[in-house]
Amino acid sequence: MKLTGERMRLYAVTDRSWLRGRTLLEQVELALIGGTTMVQLREKELDEDAFLREAVEMAKLCHRYGVPLLINDNVNVARHSGADGVHVGQEDMEAGAVRSILGSEMIVGVTAKTVEQALRAQDAGADYLGSGAVFGSTTKLNARPMTKSLLSSISRAVSIPVVAIGGINRENILELAGTSVSGVAVVSGIFAAEDIEQECRCLRSAAEQIAAFR
Repeated sequence: MKLTGERMRLYAVTDRSWLRGRTLLEQVELALIGGTTMVQLREKELDEDAFLREAVEMAKLCHRYGVPLLINDNVNVARHSGADGVHVGQEDMEAGAVRSILGSEMIVGVTAKTVEQALRAQDAGADYLGSGAVFGSTTKLNARPMTKSLLSSISRAVSIPVVAIGGINRENILELAGTSVSGVAVVSGIFAAEDIEQECRCLRSAAEQIAAFR
């Protein structure tokens, strides 16, 4: 699947830490209604079977809204769930190996924290990059903040879309203007919000402003 910058504007990464009595599917649907353009299903605690069952239902939901679903790390779940692709980190399976398993039609996203990693991932067949943590991270406490200068260098070194990730919320998102990113990946800034739908509307509007400023 050829990804455009528009598809990457607001990339929601799930986290079930803030369910507040709702299901993850219900939360994701609110994010979709609010304007999320990409969803990544991230599950660190579920076993393989439970992860796959959830991914099947999540793919159906996302596709009703015309939005791709990516699976975090797990290539097997991505292959068998009806998801559109997978996102892998630098410690996970190498992008070229992922591409050889998934073929040319599925999306492969890769975390890149340096220009060298970005170029290597692009050469290996990555469709997009996730770079950060731009403002630290509430979900990865050992994540080091990335300077806007480095984020800009990564974005301008490659021809594929780059999304910024790490501690992004409505208060700081516009600080990313001028970094040449195609969009933002948001975790707690979406799923910890009291009103997920409205929060996504605000974040989507800001992400469009950033893209226009490129």
